[in-house]
Amino acid sequence: MYSTSASTWTCSDVEQWLIHNGFQQYSKILCDKHKIDGKALLLLNEDDLKTPPLQLQILGDIKRLYLLISTLQTNQASEYDSIDTFKTNGKPSSGDFIHLRRRNKRSNKTVQYQDSTDINKPKFEREIHKTVISFVYAFVVALLTAFVMVVVHDRVPDMTKYPPLPDIFLDSVPMIPWAFQACEMCGLILASIFSITIFIHKHRFIVLRRCFALLGTVFLLRCVTMFVTSLSVPGIHLQCAGKVYGDIWTKLNRAFEISFGLGMSLTGVHTCGDYMFSGHTVCLTMSNMFITEYTPRRFTLLHTLTWVLNLFGIFFILAGHEHYSIDVVIAFYISSRLFLYYHTLANNKTLHHADRRAQVWFPMFYYFKSNVNGIVPNEYEWPFKWPRSIKCYF
Repeated sequence: MYSTSASTWTCSDVEQWLIHNGFQQYSKILCDKHKIDGKALLLLNEDDLKTPPLQLQILGDIKRLYLLISTLQTNQASEYDSIDTFKTNGKPSSGDFIHLRRRNKRSNKTVQYQDSTDINKPKFEREIHKTVISFVYAFVVALLTAFVMVVVHDRVPDMTKYPPLPDIFLDSVPMIPWAFQACEMCGLILASIFSITIFIHKHRFIVLRRCFALLGTVFLLRCVTMFVTSLSVPGIHLQCAGKVYGDIWTKLNRAFEISFGLGMSLTGVHTCGDYMFSGHTVCLTMSNMFITEYTPRRFTLLHTLTWVLNLFGIFFILAGHEHYSIDVVIAFYISSRLFLYYHTLANNKTLHHADRRAQVWFPMFYYFKSNVNGIVPNEYEWPFKWPRSIKCYF
């Protein structure tokens, strides 16, 4: 019997083992009444022997029997690559599981035995290919947005016939010439902080996937709102004239200039007609939301700074009279709501298949979330193997 693995013992084998070691008085209760075979024997602990239903009464017998069982478990462990047992207060709980891996010497295969509770264990797989797909999605939408911006520029209403619309903020605050450049500086600071966060975040590829998916979806919606309605120019200081880009090739060339210039005046890009809704507000708000979500909650100073940059950036957009107030309000609301909507769905597994509306707002949501289970923890690491001495502590 002792030449075979204890996990293969039958109840009769366990009974013989007990008699051989001088515990024949317990063979009936363990083997006949409670059907303890080899696998069950390896899972017994001291509390199992002392508490119901076994409830052995003699303390010395309990200690000696448990010592024998512990020795048997230790010997058994040497036959396996690993035995990982998770326990609570000396007793296996409903969430505990035992993971056994035994290597077959001939086939060199690994056989795994695990409890079903392991299936619900949070998993955060990198899946770089999905991040690349989300980047391509966002990049294509960026090109489409730039092309639509060129189209709406050619359709901008004549300023002599269609003066700026009444706006309570623009009519009350005088235009500040440097305000729009200040807005873009706020955006660059937020983008830099977000880039550092992504750089050291342990789950950077998941965060990037979400960023590209959300930006692509918001700017795709912006393409629609820009195209369907052309608003008049919000300020007489803007030099806007329609019918500038005639043929399709001129339009495409201008679209590439806008895309690679990131649509920023700091890079020499000036556009007209792309008012509803504000792309600068979208970028400011999304950067702020991602920084506050994927940095530790105790970084209140950082979060306060990002919110200040976000709100001041919005103020500078309006102070520069580059957008109507409604453009900024709608952009902030859509960006923040879609961010919260996406993360509510992503963090609540029960909603993954319950709310099919996600397929409309986020077409690739289920594909991106298939191997991400649970709230992404804010864990940080140095992404390179060199220098090895650098670690991140947060």
